[in-house]
Amino acid sequence: MHSNYDKYPHIEVNGYDHQIFVGYKDIFDRIKQQLAVLGKEKCIVAVDCYPGVLDEEVLPALKKALNPAAVVNTLDIKHSEDTIAKMLQRNLTDDRIFGVMSFHKLDEFFDAARISDALAEITAADGLVLVYGVGASLICKPDILVYADLARWEIQQRYRDGRLDNWGAGNYTEDTLRKYKRAFFVEWRVADRHKLTLFDKIDYLLDTNIPGKPKAITGDAFREGLDKTVERPFRVVPFFDPAPWGGQWMKKVCGLDKKQENFGWCFDCVPEENSLLLRFAGVDVEIPSINVVFRNPVELLGEQVYARFGREFPIRFDLLDTMGGGNLSFQVHPLTEYIYNTFGMAYTQDESYYLLDAGKDASVYLGLKEGVDSDEMIADLRTAQKDSKQAFDADKYANRFPAARHDHFLIPAGTTHCSGAESMVLEISATPYIFTFKLWDWGRLGLDGLPRPVNIEHGKNVIQWDRTTHWVRENLVNRIEQIASGPGWTEERTGLHKREFIETRRHWFTAKVTHNTNGGVNVLNLIEGQEAIIESPSGNFEPFIVHYAETFIIPACVGEYTISPYGKSKDKRCGTIKAFVRDC
Repeated sequence: MHSNYDKYPHIEVNGYDHQIFVGYKDIFDRIKQQLAVLGKEKCIVAVDCYPGVLDEEVLPALKKALNPAAVVNTLDIKHSEDTIAKMLQRNLTDDRIFGVMSFHKLDEFFDAARISDALAEITAADGLVLVYGVGASLICKPDILVYADLARWEIQQRYRDGRLDNWGAGNYTEDTLRKYKRAFFVEWRVADRHKLTLFDKIDYLLDTNIPGKPKAITGDAFREGLDKTVERPFRVVPFFDPAPWGGQWMKKVCGLDKKQENFGWCFDCVPEENSLLLRFAGVDVEIPSINVVFRNPVELLGEQVYARFGREFPIRFDLLDTMGGGNLSFQVHPLTEYIYNTFGMAYTQDESYYLLDAGKDASVYLGLKEGVDSDEMIADLRTAQKDSKQAFDADKYANRFPAARHDHFLIPAGTTHCSGAESMVLEISATPYIFTFKLWDWGRLGLDGLPRPVNIEHGKNVIQWDRTTHWVRENLVNRIEQIASGPGWTEERTGLHKREFIETRRHWFTAKVTHNTNGGVNVLNLIEGQEAIIESPSGNFEPFIVHYAETFIIPACVGEYTISPYGKSKDKRCGTIKAFVRDC
């Protein structure tokens, strides 16, 4: 194996070479030029922000460059933190991990009297007025609207290292998981609803992902970049993270830092958290990839998928590396009815483990053994949680299946499971990301030195106790059947279980294979072969090259496309696994 994995995939956007600006001076010179063209004695510049922008960097730079007559900061017109805490109590709960999905709107967070005072200040000011912060465009009618954005993955890094609080909460030193919970269940939901209203109004998109290195593009260039993305295959920017159980495989295959102790996760298709690189004149502008879903849901997802899931990307691919590491946590995901009634989510994290690689002793825990006493198992889990000297005997209760390269284990919600050590898993799942109920974590601490959260009380409510050895073997282990073939290729159905909305198909090929999105988004990974090329039979997009272990997205509107071995893989056997949403 060698590394040709592309960690920084981008989308080339042509025709906008003079609409990208790098560094604060370049950005603000452009804004001042536009203000001069407007020629108004009084102008309002609104810089609306996604929660997570570093105000202590961006706002002083704006003040210095624009020298406004008046500045309104939306943090000053928010309700008090005590008022907001009471408003959000039902959503945030006392749990360290889980809250309830918020349906608040951004204007509910602002104090009417403070808004009135801000409007009076704007009216009284002579010259340039700067309105800055989350929701700035709600407070005024700007002459120029800048939207400062960044990916959720970067926000999480800022939570971890203490640079960032929740929006105006001042909780810099609070437990990172609790900060993430508030963002996930409340702030990101509220901010996304607001952002959706701004796509056609933005004059400039400000990329704030890298502190001290801002970039901006015009609103026209931003919209063109999103439109171009959904006309062709594309990849989001993967991100990698260490884990208490993390392994060594991705360091070599994905070309990662060998000095790091391990890498456990690679999130290479989670558009809600990944970013997207739009390249203008050789310069990459980084934006949240969820913006594509928000702006172009029908072209990307297809009519039926959009009708079912709205502006959410329902399919998630990620890599879990335990090669040279340890077992994942023994866990279970909630049933759809439980996640809806308890957390306000419309669908759950059904998933599967596809083995990209496996060591000699690789295994997967899946389902329960015959005759398990549910009360006894829950009692043993509780004992292990309370007493570090009393380990939970997972092998007493759970099936442990040997795992080999290209095996596929299906994991409908409610099934107890975890990947064992020496496994390189491509996890194919639905997208509600954090809804994993850990039952046992092998007595480990998290990378923050704290016990990893265990959720036995939630888990016991959703475990399907009848998913025992015989049923699991018949329904969930390597349910693979060949369904089609042609010159140089075969197609196999590999899952998922009938309770799951995702269908997966595996293709082996030494020659060109024709695919069709059939009106719905496709997500694929190159599971064998060094390189493959994706082409449009009608020339609707430029040929797109992918490498081993890379995940790529084919928008619904692409329709027919082909995949062939390429480069050093030409005339050699390659393989892809494809996921799409089943017809209801």
